[in-house]
Amino acid sequence: MFSVIFPGQGSQIKGMAKEFFDNFSYVKEFFQSADDLLKKNLSKIILEGPKELLDQTENTQPSIFLVSYSIFKVLEKESNLNLKQAKFYAGHSLGEYSALCCAGSISFEKTLDLLKHRGKAMQNALPNGEGGMYAILGVEIEEINKIIYENTNKFQCFVANDNTLGQAVVSGKLNSLKFLGEELKKKHIKFIHLPVSAPFHCPLMKNAKDEMENRILETKFNDPQVSIISNVTAEPQNKSENIKKLLIQQIEKPVRWRESVNTMINNGVNKFIEVGPGKVLSGLIKRIDRKVKLIQVNNLIDIKNIIND
Repeated sequence: MFSVIFPGQGSQIKGMAKEFFDNFSYVKEFFQSADDLLKKNLSKIILEGPKELLDQTENTQPSIFLVSYSIFKVLEKESNLNLKQAKFYAGHSLGEYSALCCAGSISFEKTLDLLKHRGKAMQNALPNGEGGMYAILGVEIEEINKIIYENTNKFQCFVANDNTLGQAVVSGKLNSLKFLGEELKKKHIKFIHLPVSAPFHCPLMKNAKDEMENRILETKFNDPQVSIISNVTAEPQNKSENIKKLLIQQIEKPVRWRESVNTMINNGVNKFIEVGPGKVLSGLIKRIDRKVKLIQVNNLIDIKNIIND
């Protein structure tokens, strides 16, 4: 039994999906449609960069979706794998939008439109450079929550991603993150300041959530053809009205990826197919359960391997 999973922000690289763009006319059409819908040359940003432009949240989010959707469609058309037989679809943060689109819940055009506005809203929720994120390594989520709780009088930080065993991401304003860093150093806990310009998936994203609420509620959603694992609940969802509400909450709620993976495994999934740029999610899952099979699909060789499997 398998699940199809879709990456989120951080998986982008210049030139992603170039092989698919060069070899399949319908992928070129997807890219052209995205350029027309967004009224910008997103194709050039994806294929040629510069990286600084690709890494801007308002470009990153539609770019990763476009690449993930294109690869999904190639896999669907060129292989014998029936992707609708998956037990679940799931995505990390913006990857949940890729999952919903590929499951037939939101149209390609509406997904691009939502992500264009979501990226801008999240990027502009705080003044540029006022907030940030730390990846904290080597300790479990309970220990991180304890440190944050015991220091609420000194700083205000929030767990943004519970990614895997021994890896979580924390969001906050830069002065709060500085104080958190001092506490982590005292305890000899390793952390990395992530190269992002905003503190995603925490209450500091309230302005972005408020901005996206009506936009999401007014967008036409269908019930997905495959159940979606929600980032907010880490549980399967298959009703469009619930999915809309959870997507609104998702902007300022933590991504419960570790729990989402465990939900899928506990429901019989023993194979994950990561569709989109990079292999970040496969790396996270490997640390959760080494017994499951992991397949990444982000180039033509990967497609051929699935065809020949």
